[in-house]
Amino acid sequence: MRKSLPQRIALNTVGVIGAILMGFPTYWLITTAFKTPGEVLSPRYDLIPLSITFENFTSALAKPGFTTFLTNSLIVTLGAVLTALIAGVLAAVPLARMKFRGRKGFLFLILIAQLAPIEALLIPLYLLMRDAGLLNQLPSLLFVYMALTLPFTCWMLYGFVNGIPIELEEAAMIDGCGRWGAFRRVTLPLLGPGLVATSVFSFITAWNEFLFALVLMRDQDKQTIPVWLSTFRTAFAVDWGGIMAASVLYAVPALIFFLIVQRKLVSGLTAGAVKG
Repeated sequence: MRKSLPQRIALNTVGVIGAILMGFPTYWLITTAFKTPGEVLSPRYDLIPLSITFENFTSALAKPGFTTFLTNSLIVTLGAVLTALIAGVLAAVPLARMKFRGRKGFLFLILIAQLAPIEALLIPLYLLMRDAGLLNQLPSLLFVYMALTLPFTCWMLYGFVNGIPIELEEAAMIDGCGRWGAFRRVTLPLLGPGLVATSVFSFITAWNEFLFALVLMRDQDKQTIPVWLSTFRTAFAVDWGGIMAASVLYAVPALIFFLIVQRKLVSGLTAGAVKG
């Protein structure tokens, strides 16, 4: 049913207010990054900076370790996303397509693993990495990030695979495809939007992770961008302008990744549309 004009105005007003409330912290972060130190520490807050300066960005880029930490974050994050997607697909397809004993229990364990707090895994993972001699190594951090994102990846991809009619695979197998050929030619292309949506969550989770990178990576040349952000705070002062500028730089790779996969997500959703 179509809503009346007053109802639409009320809903649009609520939506605009909600968007302003959610977007204001980001706007405050960006504007503060361009303010001078005097304006940052001023008790009066100006919605528009009176004078724009790039000094905060210059000092952030000049801070030791930025390039190294950025490279480490990209390596472990992209590696964790890729390995989690591969493992998630290999787990989700059998769970959605095959009937076996303990299937529901396994799905329940995946959900419980996703609900478990990350902090509860810190000490066991640290002891495991220490005994295996894997502390202070980027591959071990990549493995940890993959393990953190894998439960959600499996659960999400299971829902996407389960939503694809199995009759499409059966029709492909009747036409001569094997089970692997039917999956590669039919299911995998239709699973594209699910892979993209899951990769966005996995990327954000791994990119923003701070605790495991701080504890498992002892050398500074092995740490990640979130740990680099903490160096702007010392025992004597906090460089608020530098933190805001560094946070803007920190968000750029995640924004670029989202923009890239967003186009593929939209194209994947419309790829199967009927054209006339």
